[in-house]
Amino acid sequence: MAERVLMKGNEAIAEAAIRAGCRHYFGYPITPQTEIAAYMAKKMPKIGGVFLQAESEIASINMVYGAAAAGVRVMTSSSSPGVSLKAEGLSYIAGSDVPALVVNVQRGGPGLGGIQPSQSDYFQATKGGGHGDYRMIVLAPASVQEMASLTIKGFNLADKYRMTSMILADGTIGQMMEPISFEDAEIETYDKPWALTGTDCKREHNVVNSLYLKPEALEITNMERYERYKIVEENEAMWEEYMMEDAEYCVVAFGIASRVAKNAVATARAEGIKVGLIRPITLWPFPKKALEDAADKVKGFISVELNMGQMIEDVRLYTKCKRPVALCNRCGGMIPSPEEVLESIRKAQKGEF
Repeated sequence: MAERVLMKGNEAIAEAAIRAGCRHYFGYPITPQTEIAAYMAKKMPKIGGVFLQAESEIASINMVYGAAAAGVRVMTSSSSPGVSLKAEGLSYIAGSDVPALVVNVQRGGPGLGGIQPSQSDYFQATKGGGHGDYRMIVLAPASVQEMASLTIKGFNLADKYRMTSMILADGTIGQMMEPISFEDAEIETYDKPWALTGTDCKREHNVVNSLYLKPEALEITNMERYERYKIVEENEAMWEEYMMEDAEYCVVAFGIASRVAKNAVATARAEGIKVGLIRPITLWPFPKKALEDAADKVKGFISVELNMGQMIEDVRLYTKCKRPVALCNRCGGMIPSPEEVLESIRKAQKGEF
């Protein structure tokens, strides 16, 4: 039997990062993810790694940029306002095609908002996050175990595709404690001939850069980058289906909202309502095939979110508006209850979208 250890979600991310080979962490404390930085501050010096609390979020993401350009596994973590400050650096990292891992344990907003859990950074994460044409791989854990396993997956995918991976969690998953195991972790390694490691006068100099003064060159580079993104979309989308085999209605939810929704689906089934759940694990690439297939057999969808309605736009997009989509939501740090989700399912069965 696999050895299991009781860990808080934020700590599971930090430990998983270390096990994945991350030896460089740059960050700045902000609730509700500060335990990640605290864990790294304690552990990194003991294993020959680097922990540095930067003077700001802006400084920390540029330190990540420098370390990533050297080809090492590097990460930073923050919460919603802090990630906004990192936006320019995220765009530079994407424009330079270097891999990195960024963690966002979301809190309510906009502005400083509050410190309670939220999912209101969905647009920011899945539509880029900074200026220009680019994408990030966005992973949405729904358990402490996934906080660990998706962190390792995030590093693997970042190196594989030379992209930024983002763990888009929420404050609830970051703060809750559950037993987890690291024994099934698959840690992949990739050659990085592009990295700035010094030449020893034995090869051509590498250049890591996001500046293209000739528009023709920038256009070609962006188009080549999006060809790589197509490969990611084709091969890396992940999702979970629950009771979808004969479902007439489909709930779509991620993160903590999916756990609440799963309880509501089970209760609705006990009432005789044929409803299922699709849980996106990757928010980008979005599991569009799962939604497209579901749209051909269900009567409607319910998007459950901790925001004012952001993922619902992608649900409508990838179901091609074939079926109505209702929104069940709370915001500002509030979480929908199973009863609220159940009531939305009941309304959908009555045709009230």
